[in-house]
Amino acid sequence: MQVTHWHSPYFFAYFPTANSYPAMLADMLCGAIGCIGFSWASSPACTELETVMLDWLGKMIGLPEQFLAGSKGEGGGVIQGTASEATLMALLAARTKVAKRLQAENPKLSEAEIVSRMVAYSSDQAHSSVERAGLISGVRMKKIQSDENFVARGEALKRALEADKAEGLLPVFVCATLGTTSSCSFDNLMELGPICNAENIWLHVDAAYAGSAFICPEFRYLMKGVEFADSFNFNPHKWLLVNFDCSAFWVKKRSDLIGAFKLDPVYLQYDQQASGLVTDYRHWQIPLGRRFRSLKLWFVLRMYGVKGLQDYIRKHIQLAQEFLAFVKKDERFEVCAPVILGLVCFRLKGSNTLNKSLLQKINKDKKIHLVPCCLGEKFILRFAVCARTVQSNHIAFAWKHIEELATELMMAEGEKK
Repeated sequence: MQVTHWHSPYFFAYFPTANSYPAMLADMLCGAIGCIGFSWASSPACTELETVMLDWLGKMIGLPEQFLAGSKGEGGGVIQGTASEATLMALLAARTKVAKRLQAENPKLSEAEIVSRMVAYSSDQAHSSVERAGLISGVRMKKIQSDENFVARGEALKRALEADKAEGLLPVFVCATLGTTSSCSFDNLMELGPICNAENIWLHVDAAYAGSAFICPEFRYLMKGVEFADSFNFNPHKWLLVNFDCSAFWVKKRSDLIGAFKLDPVYLQYDQQASGLVTDYRHWQIPLGRRFRSLKLWFVLRMYGVKGLQDYIRKHIQLAQEFLAFVKKDERFEVCAPVILGLVCFRLKGSNTLNKSLLQKINKDKKIHLVPCCLGEKFILRFAVCARTVQSNHIAFAWKHIEELATELMMAEGEKK
């Protein structure tokens, strides 16, 4: 039986999965307490700590106040299991909101008839979980073409909206990505946001990986335009030292979320004086039961502090720049996308077959681990800085290994010719 060691300093595949001793200790405490925090009454501390932690985290990354529960607004945050769940929750809330509005205007319309006309949009670079959300929700999902830098732009969305409305379809939802899986590109919220607001379309922002970097003020320009969003999500369990699972999800209007999922059977009801004045997170998620996951956030934020977490993020980004410098020095290789955070997309100059062979050699050798992506017609190698323990010497080792295998491969290819 084999185990893929995600926390090895030689693991450079996918994106980081977070790991730290405070988070592991909190997980143990969560298991020891063993509460199932579906409502405030089932464990007041479980609910109240989560509300406070999501406000702390929202302030750390610079979210507008409308998203915070402690503000005078109508928003709030909740911990989901994954970004996939957050996207699905946002889409289902958008679907229900539109269906209720149209049925109020015309009671003869059935929900099935309304949903059959609905359409949602994402970039062609969006994660596959966005398409899956469309499949589960029954809302058709359409991809808008990204530009030469793999960014979703306003003009492409406008064209799609105009074409679909002309066919009698009903646009209800747009998922914008900040930090795509393939290349870590950032959709243009300043262009997409005003269009969504003007058309009364729910805008969800998926920043699963990149959102952690927004704790550093110098990277918050990447979320410019987030004020136009209706919901926002990122995964502290990717890059913020909080063990899986912990996906932070905020909405501007919590009533939109609760209105889509609220059911109150007798066995879940409690003191009516408290009910309605407190948060019951079962109305904010797909499952009923939930673990005491806010403990992990609390332990990590208190132990590392904002500065400690900022230092960690900046270190990873610097290590990615070190790898980028190695790639640029070797004329046999090319960089295939802008390097902004901790991901470098690169390849050998040549055919896709050549690069597939290189990746196969790298992973067969089992000294480091990479995964690929496709950008346009090109097969790309992704190098993601992942492990908490990774250092410059691991980056140098990885590059030397890639370089040596590339030389072997190209010599073999030359002999064939």
